Amino acid sequence: MTMRSFFRRPRAVSAAESIELIAAGAVVVDVRREQDWRRRHIPGSIHIPLAQLEERADELPDDRLLITICTGGLLSSGAASLLTELGFDAANMARGLIDWRAAGGDLVGG
Repeated sequence: MTMRSFFRRPRAVSAAESIELIAAGAVVVDVRREQDWRRRHIPGSIHIPLAQLEERADELPDDRLLITICTGGLLSSGAASLLTELGFDAANMARGLIDWRAAGGDLVGG
């Protein structure tokens, strides 16, 4: 780990904080697998699987906070770190969709 990455570690936010941040303009980036995304996801979120995130980062807005999410928060933690390294303002939704559901966040999908 470089000294720069140590100082630029993304913060972790709860689902309740995320709901407020999304209302203020933050964008959710869901980094789960395609089949998980199709099953259930947060309305309005952008789906980019973690393995494709670096090559597809130019699809993301660079003028808004990006909140990464997965099922439990582990994959999205790495995604938030990667996005921070790429120069984005990113935060990880700790505990992911588990916490999102508990906080009463909306989900769509089949």
